[in-house]
Amino acid sequence: MITRSKLVEQLRDYDIRSRQKRNALSIFSPKHQITTRADEIVAAFFAMLFFVLLISSYLTLYFRHFNLGVFIIFLCILLPLSLKVSRHRSSLRTKKERRMLLPLSM
Repeated sequence: MITRSKLVEQLRDYDIRSRQKRNALSIFSPKHQITTRADEIVAAFFAMLFFVLLISSYLTLYFRHFNLGVFIIFLCILLPLSLKVSRHRSSLRTKKERRMLLPLSM
């Protein structure tokens, strides 16, 4: 049975999707859209981690530790890719949940 709270939640999700407001931190967010303050904090943490890894890779290459520098660069590449995969998985999960709900016109 569809309750009022589910309809309100569905309407809120639809409203958030329709805004299409892109945040600079959305690249580093593991979720498809940043909706809560906790999502914003997690995205800021991953952004800071990325920049720390990037700066440390420059420093290790400057001090001629090439093996460690290449490994850290690999981690810098792997971090946004893994976040992109997790965003894709979460969007597929929400699409699957949305298909199970009734349309808003009902």
